[in-house]
Amino acid sequence: MPRVLFVSPGYPSEMPAFVRALVEVGAEVFGLGDAPAGGLPPAVRHALADYLQVRSLWDEEAVAEEVAGWLAGRRVDRVECLWEPGMLLAARLREVLEVPGLSVERTIPLRNKEAMKRVLDRAGIRTPRHAAARGEAEIRAAAERIGGALIVKPIAGAGSADTHRVEGRADLDRVVAAVRHLDEVSVEEFVDGEEFTFDTVSIGGEPAYFNVAWYRPRPLVARTEEWISPQVVALRHPAQPVLAGGVEMGRRVLTALGFESGFTHMEWYLKADGEVVFGEIGGRPPGAHQVDQMNFACDFDVFRGWAEAVCFGRFSAAVRRSFNVANIYKRAQGEGTIRRIDGLAAFRRRHGEAVVWENLLPVGSRRRNWKRTLVSDGFVVVRHPDLAATLAMADEFASEVHLYAA
Repeated sequence: MPRVLFVSPGYPSEMPAFVRALVEVGAEVFGLGDAPAGGLPPAVRHALADYLQVRSLWDEEAVAEEVAGWLAGRRVDRVECLWEPGMLLAARLREVLEVPGLSVERTIPLRNKEAMKRVLDRAGIRTPRHAAARGEAEIRAAAERIGGALIVKPIAGAGSADTHRVEGRADLDRVVAAVRHLDEVSVEEFVDGEEFTFDTVSIGGEPAYFNVAWYRPRPLVARTEEWISPQVVALRHPAQPVLAGGVEMGRRVLTALGFESGFTHMEWYLKADGEVVFGEIGGRPPGAHQVDQMNFACDFDVFRGWAEAVCFGRFSAAVRRSFNVANIYKRAQGEGTIRRIDGLAAFRRRHGEAVVWENLLPVGSRRRNWKRTLVSDGFVVVRHPDLAATLAMADEFASEVHLYAA
């Protein structure tokens, strides 16, 4: 029976599904977190063989020492973390406990966007022109060297929070002020194109399963306009020719970074002239319930597939891509508490079984901060074998279903 040390088993919200999957494939799971055991989801508490609460997950040296003492005399075969901020801690624990998996050195490019791009540049993989910068003077110097439209974003981090487009000097002045709270940023060329993902469950660096999703619109746009209902569309035919360059590039990225077994989430751009440009990679699954989206696309359990991959080096589920699947995220109009939802019942009646998951905040709930979470005030998932039909439903939901807050 493999023994897995799982960092942060209760957060983010998808983590309990990964813990459940490990237990289902026969692993014994030890949890590590800074939340009290009583605060974990009940399913996680029942699944864990043991749990260690530490004062702070971010004091890596202290955590490593405490974990080593806690596990004294007990073998651990894997250390897994699927939450972006905890990946370096997991790498440190692997080194201390002498278990296989990504080291600290090989994890850094998965957490530091500039380190990642330097590795990929050496491998001949097209990335945006880029530079790291600390403080106003370095940001302005990097902007001058790179030229043209720019993106300024955190060196580390997930999603598009604190990410800004720069079109000219006035924009640069605004962005310099907006990122003053960040110690270091990446200044890079703005790539004008459609944005896609390349998500993998890999074994020994080779994808046993992969998914390509399309952002509608690209996240940078969706983060700037509150009225937008962002969509993420998992594509039924990810091997189609128009996507082939991005898929091949993603495979090359795995090789260049020396990734081994587990989940990865990559983002890349397809320009109007057909050029593909790599964006970034995380050694973790996508968030915002996009792993559930993969399950709806193939009618399988990719959580369990991941667990098999990291524990036994296999992925036994048959990959039958039956559906395009769209997650459509909603933002309420107004502030405060959700007062009513218009159009949902009619949308449900029109589309029936194509609506596979409704997860909108109920009436009476407080609005979430839409700038901090893609999930916003909830979402609906629709699916259809035909892409045009899927997009039509997604657009209809975006335009005809409304949440109102006051």
